[in-house]
Amino acid sequence: MDVLNAINLSKSFGTEKVIDGLTFSVPEGSIFGFIGKNGAGKTTTMKMALGLIPADGGEIAVCGERVAFGRTDANRHIGYLPDVPEFYGYMRPKEYLKLCGEITGMDSTRIKARSDELLCLVGLSDANKKIGGFSRGMKQRLGIVQALLNEPKLLICDEPTSALDPVGRKEILGILRQVKDRTTVIFSTHILSDVERICDRIAVLDKGKIALSGTLAELRAQYRADEFVVEFATMEENNQFSALIKPTEQTETSATFRTRDMRGTQARVLAILSQNDLLPLRLEVIEPTIENLFMEVIL
Repeated sequence: MDVLNAINLSKSFGTEKVIDGLTFSVPEGSIFGFIGKNGAGKTTTMKMALGLIPADGGEIAVCGERVAFGRTDANRHIGYLPDVPEFYGYMRPKEYLKLCGEITGMDSTRIKARSDELLCLVGLSDANKKIGGFSRGMKQRLGIVQALLNEPKLLICDEPTSALDPVGRKEILGILRQVKDRTTVIFSTHILSDVERICDRIAVLDKGKIALSGTLAELRAQYRADEFVVEFATMEENNQFSALIKPTEQTETSATFRTRDMRGTQARVLAILSQNDLLPLRLEVIEPTIENLFMEVIL
C-alpha cells in the first residue's frame, strides 16, 4: 500500500515553474529519500502534501484521502517536521506537548503516556528547562516528538539535518531509523550521505520532475559501474603494473579498468600481480554511490 501518491502535480510561482508534472508514490513502512538541489522544489512539494499551498494542477493523496488547499482532513494522518521548527520558548517540553495534544483532541492520559514515551525515545526525558534554551539539535528532537505525538501514518521531515553539526545529524538520523516501524517517513534533503545512511527508497527531483526513483539496491544494480581499481604504494610499482596490462585510466599510484567482463579482468589482474610479485594497497570493485547517481541524472 502507498501512503502518499502524487499524480501529475504542477506548481508555478509567477513565471517560474517549480513543479512540472511530478508523479511519485511512497510505500508504507519505508524511509523515502526525496532528493534535490537547493531550490529544486522539495519544500514546495511537502507543503502541497500538507495542504499549506495550492497545486496548480494534478492531485496528491495521503492514505487514499485527497489533499486540498486549506483543508486539513488528510493531515490527521501526517506528522510534520519543518527544517526550522518553531516553539513557544517560554514553555517546557511537556507543557508544549500537552498543548499540541489538546489541539489535536487527545485526552490528557494519552498525551502524558505518548509524551513520556517519545521524549525517552529521542533522549529528552530529563530535559525540563524552557525550550528557548534548547540547542538546535534538541529542538529538532523535540520537533520529532511533536510530529509523532498523535501516531501519524506518515512523518514528513523537510531537511531536518541541514543546519546540524555531524553529531546532531547522526542523532536525528538514528531517531528516524528507529521510528520506521511506527510510521512511514519522507525525508527530503540535499545531503546525499544522509540518504545512504537511512533511506531504503529514493526519488531525485530535477527541473520539477522525478529524474530517478527506486530502491537503493535497484538503482545500484541498474547503474552499476563495471569499474575495478588497483592502487599501489609507489608510482614505480604502478608504472610497472600498467606496462603489463593497459588500464582504462591511470594516476600516479592507481590503475582503473572499465570493462564488460569484470570476472575476466579481475582474473588477469590477479595473475599479473602474482607473476610479478606486486603487492597492491587496494583492489576494489567500484559500487555506484548516491552521489554518482545524483550527478549523473541532474547534469
